Amino acid sequence: MPIYDYRCDDCGKTYDVLHKVREVTEDIACPSCGSTHYTRLIGVSSIAVGQKTARSRQEPPPCADGSCCNGSCGLN
Repeated sequence: MPIYDYRCDDCGKTYDVLHKVREVTEDIACPSCGSTHYTRLIGVSSIAVGQKTARSRQEPPPCADGSCCNGSCGLN
């Protein structure tokens, strides 16, 4: 479910709206003044990145011939 950021054109407050299915303009009203005049702001996506485990920090084993196994060495 996307969350969009808006700025009220009347009072200048910024707020966010969680849209359950799609953006519905009737759902967008400033929580401070109730105005339906707004500007949708450009948001930044967030990506959750987990911690590396001890296993993922280890270098991958080289191939039997000492090569980099199709270029995968050093990616972890």
